[in-house]
Amino acid sequence: MHFSIYLLYGNSHLTTVVTEPVATTHALKADIAVVLILYSDNRREKRIRKRGDFINIYDVSKRAGVSIATVSRVLNGNPNVSDKTRTRVLAVMDELGYTPNVFARGLGLGTIQTIGIMCSDSSDPYLAHAIYYLEQGLRINGYGSILCCTGASLETKHQYFNLLLSKKVDAIIVIGSKFIELQPQDNSFIIDASAGLPIMLVNGYLEAPNIYCTLCDDRMAMFSAADLLIESGCRNILYLFTSHSQSGLNKMHGYRDALAGHGLPMREEYICHCTKDVLDARDRIAGLHEKGMIFDAVLASDDTLAVGAVKYAHATGLRIPDDLSIIGYNNTCYSICTDPEITSVDSRVEALCATTIHTLMGVFNGDNVPTRTTITADLIKRATTKF
Repeated sequence: MHFSIYLLYGNSHLTTVVTEPVATTHALKADIAVVLILYSDNRREKRIRKRGDFINIYDVSKRAGVSIATVSRVLNGNPNVSDKTRTRVLAVMDELGYTPNVFARGLGLGTIQTIGIMCSDSSDPYLAHAIYYLEQGLRINGYGSILCCTGASLETKHQYFNLLLSKKVDAIIVIGSKFIELQPQDNSFIIDASAGLPIMLVNGYLEAPNIYCTLCDDRMAMFSAADLLIESGCRNILYLFTSHSQSGLNKMHGYRDALAGHGLPMREEYICHCTKDVLDARDRIAGLHEKGMIFDAVLASDDTLAVGAVKYAHATGLRIPDDLSIIGYNNTCYSICTDPEITSVDSRVEALCATTIHTLMGVFNGDNVPTRTTITADLIKRATTKF
């Protein structure tokens, strides 16, 4: 039995998924998309739609009145679906002409066994560790990966998302909440993509069908760190942060919550934005001191900034932690590269990534999986705090 499936995307670009022997492909023109399936008995079905008008798994679930997970179970042959539901879903797929990537499994063709991974900056220690743990977990489960590093530009993020979609990856994993924009319309490209394949967010949250989020409770983690500083006698806590991302805002809320819980004033001048750079953090703290600001602790949203605080203390002769307590965030290698070593919040990136992979494999198997999983951070106490 010979199968050939031709999928046209864009101007004269033909993607082919075949079994042996390979049939001859034909260049097709751009304003329409053609899906051509040849069967062994020479029956032929041709569906022509306007570009962008493909049916996706969300359309099938909506028409059939079932969840996306149920459609996935039907596609994977999962026995935990009633015959009545299976028949209804298959009928809707036939009615709509739905031929997803995972349908190739039913034809014995297999998927490309590849997952897209997106991050903003692979040189960042936290993101680098996340990439390592994700790639390792995918490899153990028989999947390869394609990594895209986008930088901060929304346009570039959008372009790389489309690139991964064009490669027909089986899912996309997005690392970090910097991909979740504050304006809802700027997240539409992620939500649109989730209609056709699972989207996994590592420490980011976006609510939409077929999007699965694994988060560290950054707000509670920062609240606990600030609370311990206050309990140890600190009253003038300088807060340094690098980003207004979803995670960044949650951390800041935790800091504010702790001050409010102890009845301490919320002074906006004690919240300072820095670039993620050791020397910039050092110089920003020194500049605030020169303006007459008094502080007895530095709470940083990233270990890089905490290193800058240690450098500032050394340069000004302050004793750590007697004169200045310091807490960093993410428990990266930066936290143990200073003297003294830095107390840091461990956001448990390995656990975040392992949970993400476990959830993704569950989605592929058609299992019931949570759309949101929250992990509690740990505080690693070292020599820059008095508790």
